[in-house]
Amino acid sequence: MTNLIIATLNAGKLSEFQTLLRPMNCNVLTLADFDNDTKDVKIEESGNSFAENARLKALGYSRLVPFPVLADDSGLEVDALGGRPGIHSARYAGPDASDSDRVRKLLYELDNCGGERTARFVCALALARNGEMISESEGSCFGAIIREARGSNGFGYDPVFFLSELDKTFAELDETEKNQYSHRARAVAALMTQVLKL
Repeated sequence: MTNLIIATLNAGKLSEFQTLLRPMNCNVLTLADFDNDTKDVKIEESGNSFAENARLKALGYSRLVPFPVLADDSGLEVDALGGRPGIHSARYAGPDASDSDRVRKLLYELDNCGGERTARFVCALALARNGEMISESEGSCFGAIIREARGSNGFGYDPVFFLSELDKTFAELDETEKNQYSHRARAVAALMTQVLKL
């Protein structure tokens, strides 16, 4: 596998994938490296789970490009909110909301429900080529939601996701730490184990 397309335009995700996929010794590209007809295509995430959404994106985009496509769907599940924001993590505060808007809404809802603040990050990966699935994996990381944002690394809900074993939020982790503990790192490791057996 010399070229691998990451089905994302999210710069934070892309950076993490580029680091995590180094052991595969492949050229990591994104949809932005193709013409407008390809990168402007929007695959609807209509699945009922992270895995279904990752599969939809991988299969859909793999029909448009000549290389294998790796797609992910990931998000935050908070116990006190019944698993929300879940698969709606990126759109939790509306389609045009910023990371800060989403964090603010999350903290507001948690402060007003009075439940446990335990949570987990989930990442589902799907690898496809020419409209056919090659492999799938999933990774998760358990933690808790703190009351105020801490740290300037990462993106999304990272500043409020607290990892007790390191006594840090995800936004306080350096690259090495995050690539050891994160849900995305665990999903990529599981996927690479499968792909190397093919």
